[in-house]
Amino acid sequence: MESPERREGAADSVGVDESWLATLRSLPRAAWVVFVGTFINRIGTFVIPFLTLHVTKLGVPENLVGLPLAGYGVGALISSVVGGHLADSIGRRNSIALSMFLAAVSMVSMVFATGFIALIALDALTGFTSELYRPASSALLTDLVSPERRVIAFSAYRWFINAGWAVGPILGGVLAAHSYKWLFIGDAITSVAYGVLALVALPQLRSGSRPGLSIVLRAGPETARSIKMAFAQPNFPRFWFANFLIALVFMQMAATVGLEVMRAGFDETFFGMVLALNGVLIVIFELPISGVTRKLSAPRMIAWGYLMMGFGFGAMGWWHTAVGFLVCMVIFTIGEMVAMPVAMAYVAGLAPETERGRFMGVYGLSFALAFTLAPSLGVMMHRLNPQI
Repeated sequence: MESPERREGAADSVGVDESWLATLRSLPRAAWVVFVGTFINRIGTFVIPFLTLHVTKLGVPENLVGLPLAGYGVGALISSVVGGHLADSIGRRNSIALSMFLAAVSMVSMVFATGFIALIALDALTGFTSELYRPASSALLTDLVSPERRVIAFSAYRWFINAGWAVGPILGGVLAAHSYKWLFIGDAITSVAYGVLALVALPQLRSGSRPGLSIVLRAGPETARSIKMAFAQPNFPRFWFANFLIALVFMQMAATVGLEVMRAGFDETFFGMVLALNGVLIVIFELPISGVTRKLSAPRMIAWGYLMMGFGFGAMGWWHTAVGFLVCMVIFTIGEMVAMPVAMAYVAGLAPETERGRFMGVYGLSFALAFTLAPSLGVMMHRLNPQI
C-alpha cells in the first residue's frame, strides 16, 4: 500500500534521482504500445478543433454552434463513467479496442450528417465512443508502472498524444480547406489502426469478464461506489473542482479560440498552426520539465500550472496579432506541461488497484463535464463580449 505522504502528492523518494531519460527507457514494452497506438489515433483527431467552423459553414447561427460540441461533451461525460467501469470489468485491452472500433463507425456516420439535430446526435455518439478508451489507457499505465515513475510515464503518454496533435491540426486545416468530410474519414482510419494494434500487442493483465448484461447492471452501483470512494480522499474534492475549472478554459481551444482567430482576420490554416504550436512545445519540452516537477510538491505544481494556463488563454482576448496568439499559446502550454502529468500521476496514486479504471473515469468526468458546458457557455460569452 502506498504511504499517506505519496497519496497526498509528496515527491517520490524512490527512483527520482535517475534521469527522466533513464526512467523513460525503463518503461515496459506494453506502455510503449499504448504510446504508439495513442499517437496513431491522435494524428486523426483533428475533427474537434474544426467542428465549430464546420457547423458555421453549414449555416448554423453563431448562437447555436456550440450545441454540437456540447453534444460531444455529453457523450464524453457518459463515456467517463462507462469507460472506467469497462476497464475494470472487461479489461483494459478490450475496452481500448472496443472504443476505437466504435469510434471509427461513428466518425464515418458524421459524413452523412446534414440536419442540425442529426449532427448533435452523432456528435454525442462520437464523443461517447471516441473517449471510451481513456480510463482504460490511464489505468493500464498505472498497472504497468511503479509509482515513482508515473509522472514520466504520463508525461510520455501526453508526449505521444501531442506529437499526433502537432501533426493533426495542420493536416486538418489542409483537409478542411478542401472538404470537411475527409476530417471524419481520416479520424476513422486512425481509430481502426489503434484498435487493431491494441488487440494484437497489448496484454490483458487482469482477467476481464465477458461482455454481458451483468456488466451493464453492475455499472451504476459500482461506479457510484467508486465516486464516493474517490471523493472521500482528503484533497480529492478540491483537486477535482480545480481541474473542472481549468478544463472549462482548456475546452475553449476547441470552441471560442477558433472564432477569435477568425474574427481577428486569420484563416483555418493559421488556427491550425496555433493549435499545432501547443503540440510542438509539449513534444520538445514536457519530458524534461516533468523530470523536474516529479521531484516537487504535486499540489503546488498543479496550482502554478493552472494559473499559467488561465493567463495564457485570457490574454488571447486582447492580443490580436499573429505574434500575440502564438505567445499566448506558449504561456498556456508551459502551464499545461507543468500541471497535467503531475495531476494524472496524483490521481493514479490515490486509486486502489481494483478501482483504477473507475477512478480515472471520475477524474475524466471533470473534463467531460467541462466539455459539455464549455462550448455553449464560451460561445455565449464570446457573442456578448469577445474580450471576456
